Amino acid sequence: MVSNPPEASGPDQSASPASSAISAPLSIVPGLWRRMACWLYEGMLLFAVVFVSGWLFSTLGQMRDAMDSRRHLFQAFLFVVFGVYFVWFWTRGQTLAMKTWNIRIVDVHGLPISQRRALARYLLSWVWFLPPLAAIAPFKFSGGESAVLIFGWVAVWALLARFHPERQFWHDAWAGTRLITSKPMSRQ
Repeated sequence: MVSNPPEASGPDQSASPASSAISAPLSIVPGLWRRMACWLYEGMLLFAVVFVSGWLFSTLGQMRDAMDSRRHLFQAFLFVVFGVYFVWFWTRGQTLAMKTWNIRIVDVHGLPISQRRALARYLLSWVWFLPPLAAIAPFKFSGGESAVLIFGWVAVWALLARFHPERQFWHDAWAGTRLITSKPMSRQ
């Protein structure tokens, strides 16, 4: 189990709330277990996003079943909906799951991220799923075998963060973002 470094203390902490919100928590990286718990909670919240988006798409498109020939269009629609969801919340610092688990996203300098950087992070975050999905595509795996392959890759990808100098996920490093410990921004 990895312990987080102690919180910095000193004259910087008594500065204005804006400067302390940016400089103080930079040295505090949330632990892997907390980040993965946030990741799982985010997945549960996304279920509601998929439900509402799917209902809207199928109602407006008059889709009658899941094997409709437009299902690939629906998947592309969900990809865009997820992108809008994450980019919107990340540019504000936190998703609902991140607020719950006291995690905030910032750039490498500790500042809020731009829409362009949030979009890059969203696209790069698909490395959590694309490699196993590409491996599954040419084969006729059962649902259980597919789940083992996907969750196995997720576990490997999460553990690879241990090799990053700041223990960040690699897609964060590539996008120029960092996850830090932070109280929910709406409560500060």
